[in-house]
Amino acid sequence: RTQGGVYIHSDRLTVTSPVLMWVKALDMILEKMKSSGFNFSQVRALSGAGQQHGSVYWKKGSIQILKNASSKLPLHQSLKACFSVSNSPIWMDSSTASQCSALEKAVGGAQHLASITGSRAYERFTGNQIAKIYSQNPEVYMQTERISLVSSFAASLFLGAYAPIDYSDGSGMNLLQIWEKVWSVSCLNACAPGLEEKLGCPVPSHSVLGPISPYYSQRYGFSPDCKIVAFTGDNPASLAGMRLQEGDIAISLGTSDTLFLWIQEPTPALEGHILCNPVDSQTYMALLCFKNGSLMRERIRDDCASGSWDEFSKALSSTVAGNNGNLGFYFDVMEITPEAVGIHRFNRDNQKVVSDFPKEVEIRALIEGQFMAKRIHAEKLGYKVSKYDEKL
Repeated sequence: RTQGGVYIHSDRLTVTSPVLMWVKALDMILEKMKSSGFNFSQVRALSGAGQQHGSVYWKKGSIQILKNASSKLPLHQSLKACFSVSNSPIWMDSSTASQCSALEKAVGGAQHLASITGSRAYERFTGNQIAKIYSQNPEVYMQTERISLVSSFAASLFLGAYAPIDYSDGSGMNLLQIWEKVWSVSCLNACAPGLEEKLGCPVPSHSVLGPISPYYSQRYGFSPDCKIVAFTGDNPASLAGMRLQEGDIAISLGTSDTLFLWIQEPTPALEGHILCNPVDSQTYMALLCFKNGSLMRERIRDDCASGSWDEFSKALSSTVAGNNGNLGFYFDVMEITPEAVGIHRFNRDNQKVVSDFPKEVEIRALIEGQFMAKRIHAEKLGYKVSKYDEKL
């Protein structure tokens, strides 16, 4: 009874997912693999990724239930009473504006918070979600013995114990000092009392956490020697999975465009995020999100190229790089990076143009404007374009 796996609450700001749905999904996947004849005994190690910014709240005493789950039952049946918060806040939630404001104020401002944790306060980030739960339901918070991210929650299910949060996913919480790789006392204190104990100690993203829980050996035939490696967030996992190296940039052209890159000496800013690198704990990854992505391109395609990508491409090819000095920034909805809205066109004399450009000029202005913005904001976070790239 979810919409696309989530509950959108009546305020349209609160968005959650039922924790037991995730557990049951894991049960179903493993049962399907078992019935298809998959040989679990061949698996030597297991790791994974989870959506960033979601959080799971384990009720006091749950560690014993997790550790001693009966292999005769699906895991979701054993764990049904283990969560003090049954519906987990997730990345789509935007209900914590007051908590974000309070956190930034407590540590000396938005830029100072970014300098500590890699990001200014964001509504979906876990510290602010914990602060909301504590302020609205202090008794629920007090009943909670461990708080997991979605990634460390999934690792916990396989480990049969509370898995630690890894550095990389942990740096998307507004709680981790990204330079020292420890929880920030000032950030913890601003969110809720006794929080450090509920989070546990963070670990490098490639840490071997221990052997798989006996539950999986008994129910599915995993080798008892199968190792569980720390899980991480979906964005860090993309950097690792695409095998990015220092100086590489990956751009995902989706409904929202995202840009992420491996970076040695980041400069945290009010826009974008700096996360600990999942592959190399001594370096970092930068992440930028642009809300006006493919939907913006599709709208200009429909307006200027009769809804045809072929026509769009031909129009783009018919104009020169640099667009004869004509430039545009296109934001149909309020942008994240930077916070701006509206269509802003400029001609070669840097005069603002209110009316439309000719269709082919409009198309190139859109594409060049979007990619110039990505480069500018990447450089603000510390990305350096080499002399070789400049010549290209």
